[in-house]
Amino acid sequence: MAQMGFFDLSDRYASLDAKKDPLVGIDAVVPWEEFRPTLEGVWRKPDAERKSRAGRKPIDAIVMFKALVLSALYNLSDDQIEYQVRDRLSFMRFLGLGVEDRVPDAKTVWLYREALAQAGMVEALFSQFDGHLARQGYIARGGQILDASIVPVPKNRNTRDENKTIKSGDVPEDWENRPAKRSQKDLDARWTKKHGKSHYGYKNHVNVDRKHKLVRRYHVSDAA
Repeated sequence: MAQMGFFDLSDRYASLDAKKDPLVGIDAVVPWEEFRPTLEGVWRKPDAERKSRAGRKPIDAIVMFKALVLSALYNLSDDQIEYQVRDRLSFMRFLGLGVEDRVPDAKTVWLYREALAQAGMVEALFSQFDGHLARQGYIARGGQILDASIVPVPKNRNTRDENKTIKSGDVPEDWENRPAKRSQKDLDARWTKKHGKSHYGYKNHVNVDRKHKLVRRYHVSDAA
């Protein structure tokens, strides 16, 4: 198969524009750099805290936030957002990625969402995002869709006593003395049932403008 050239890619982007790719409009009206100081305060460790400068650099914080916007807008799981970014030129362009660039994998998306949730910033950031859209005239005129999708996370292998302690809002006693084990545990995710199947993770509560297909509100809670 022949490798895609620059002009081939340009032609495909032009074709997307002819179909009025809605992500182009969103990208144009949101001043993404205004989010950077807040996002990097959560996502990027200060140089003094980094153990080593070796290894791959973390993916840009704004790219990660845009991935969450796509996830909310299209109601995608972490695995789906990784696949769709790899598969869809419109998603790659929205994230500012070329075909040769590193794509956020599902685990990285989950870790990023978890970091924002633990910092209590998810709702504030999406409220700020929504405000930029509203100031550009994107307001809900055609009704809104409220949906809650299950976002799976790595399953914790806890004992019954440990799960009982976690559900009561406490941390198992022996975890306090074992920071490595504690860092691998998620105390907020919960088991729930959907369509007769058990799921472990969080719920994405997505409020979308039905007419303009824009995110109005985004909130993360446990799946219970």
